[in-house]
Amino acid sequence: MTVAAWLQFAVLVLLIGVSIPLLGGYMAKVFGEEQKAPGDRFFLPIERAVYRVCRVDPEREQRWTVYAFSVLAFSLVGVLVLYVMQRVQTVLPLNPTHAPKVPEALSWNTAVSFVTNTNWQSYFPETTVSHFTQMAGLAVQNFVSPAVGLAVAIALIRGLTRRRAATIGNFWVDLTRSIVRIFLPLAIVGAIVFLAFGVVQNFHGFEVIRTLEGRTQVIPGGPSASQEIIKMLGTNGGGFWNANSAHPLSNPSGLSNIVQIYLLSVIGFSLTWTYGKMVGDKKQGFVLLAVMVIIWVTVAGLGTLFELNGNPKVAALGVDQSVTAAQPGGNYEGKEIRFGTPASALFAGATTGTSTGAVDSMHDSYTPLGGMMPLIHMKFGEVSPGGVGSGLSGILVLALLSVFIAGLMVGRTPEYLGKKIQATEVKLVVLYTIAMPFAVLVGTGIAIVTPSVLHVSIFNPGPHGFTEVLYAFTSAANNNGSAFAGITANTQFMNIALGFAMLIGRFVLIVPTLAIAGALARKDRVPASAGTFPTNTPLFAGLLLGVTVIVAGLTFFPALALGPIVEQLGI
Repeated sequence: MTVAAWLQFAVLVLLIGVSIPLLGGYMAKVFGEEQKAPGDRFFLPIERAVYRVCRVDPEREQRWTVYAFSVLAFSLVGVLVLYVMQRVQTVLPLNPTHAPKVPEALSWNTAVSFVTNTNWQSYFPETTVSHFTQMAGLAVQNFVSPAVGLAVAIALIRGLTRRRAATIGNFWVDLTRSIVRIFLPLAIVGAIVFLAFGVVQNFHGFEVIRTLEGRTQVIPGGPSASQEIIKMLGTNGGGFWNANSAHPLSNPSGLSNIVQIYLLSVIGFSLTWTYGKMVGDKKQGFVLLAVMVIIWVTVAGLGTLFELNGNPKVAALGVDQSVTAAQPGGNYEGKEIRFGTPASALFAGATTGTSTGAVDSMHDSYTPLGGMMPLIHMKFGEVSPGGVGSGLSGILVLALLSVFIAGLMVGRTPEYLGKKIQATEVKLVVLYTIAMPFAVLVGTGIAIVTPSVLHVSIFNPGPHGFTEVLYAFTSAANNNGSAFAGITANTQFMNIALGFAMLIGRFVLIVPTLAIAGALARKDRVPASAGTFPTNTPLFAGLLLGVTVIVAGLTFFPALALGPIVEQLGI
C-alpha cells in the first residue's frame, strides 16, 4: 500500500481509539443505574415531554416479556406506517420528482428493510421515493431502528448485572434516551460537517445543467446530508442515491470517506467500553473489544491484500497491476478514483463488520477472494463491531456459548459474570445462533432453484451468480443491506423472500436476547472459586475468537466453497 493509504488507516484507528472511552463512558452514564446523567438539565425536559405525550411512566420497569412485546409492537407499527407512506406518496407533499406509488412487494421489502436496520434497497432512490418518504419515513427509521438495537443491548447488560430482579428496564425510556441523548446530537453536528464536505441538502428535484463540452447533465437534489449522517452513525446503510456512498454528492472526497468509516464504526466499538463500565469490570469490555478488532483488522487486511494483488487473468495478458506513483494498481474495477483500492477495501470490511451496508465501491466487481472477505465478515454474525447494539448483543451471546463450551471441558457448570449458565440460557443461545444461518442457507437454497431467480435475477451463471444470491440472503439475514449488485433483486420473489430473511435476522434474535436478559436478571451471583473460568483474560479472548470463527466456518464453508472459492480456483 502507499504511504497515503497507511496514513488514512492510522488516522481512522486514532479517531476510533480516542472516541471509545469518551463515547463509551458517556453512554454508560446515560443508561446506568445512577439517577444523574450528563446533560440532564437540557435533555430531561425533552424526555419528560415525550413521556407525557406518549403516556409513558418512566419509573415503571418491564419484565422481559413486556419489553419484547413493546419492541415487536413498535416495529410492527413502523412497518405498517412506512408501507402505507410509500403506497400513497403521490398525494403527499415534497415530491418534486413526481415519484409514483411504490409497488406492493417493493413497499413491503423497503418497509421491513428500514425497520429492521437493514436498509436493503431494490430500487433507484432518486426516482422511486419522494423527498417526503425519504425524510418522514426512511430517515425516521434510520433513527429509531438503531435505537431499538441499542435498547436491547442495554437490557441484556442489565440482565447480567442485576441480582434476583424481575425487570430489565423500560423499553420506551431506553428508546427515548438513545434518540434524544445520542443519535440526535451527534447527527446534528455530523450533518453540518457533511454539508461542509459538500454533501447536498436541499428540496430540489432534478436540475438540468450544461457541461463544459456543451452537453446536458441531470443533477439530482434532495435532503441528502441529514439522511447520510444517520445512515452511517446508526449503521443503517442504504442511501439517498442509488450509487450510495460512491456518489460524489454523498461522499465527495477521501476525507469524507474516512469520516464515514469512522461514523459507522464508532458506536459499535464504544459499546464495549459502555459494557465494561456498566458491569464494573473494564477488562470484560477490553476482551470483547480485542476480539472485535482482531476480526475487523483481519478481514479488512485480507480484503485489501486480495484486491491489491489484482486479477490473475488480467496479469496473464501482460498488464502491469502493481501499485506505483503513476497508477493505483490492483483490481481497480468498480472503485472510485477518489478513494482508491485500499480505502475501498477498508470501507467494505468496515461496512460488513457492522450492519451498515453502505458501499463506496461495487463489491460485485471485487476479485472472488476479495469479495469473499466482506461476505465472511457478515457470516460471523456482524460482531466486529456489529450494528448499533446488535453487535454487542451478538458477541455477548457468543461469550455465553464460549463459557458453556469451557464448562464442558472442565466439567463444571459454566458461569459468566457470576451468573450460572444453565439449560434455559443454552437453549436460547442455540436458538439465537441457528436463526441467521437458517435464513441464509434455506433462503439461498430455495432461491437458487426458483425460475424467476435463475432467469431474471441472475445475469452471471455459475459460481459468481450463486455468490450473488448467497450474498443477498446473508446481507438480509444479518440486517446489513449491501449487495453484489450484479443481481436483480427487484422481483416479487426476491422482495418477499428477502423481507422474511430480514425479519428472522432481526426479531428471532432480539426475542431470545431479551429472554436471556430476563433469565439472567432473576439469578443471584455466585462467588468465584478455584474452578471458575475467568472471562476477563487473553485466554478467554482467544476462546471467544475461536468459537466465533469455528461456528461460522462449520456453518458456511460448504456454501463458500460452491461460490467464491471455486470461482477463484477457476481463474
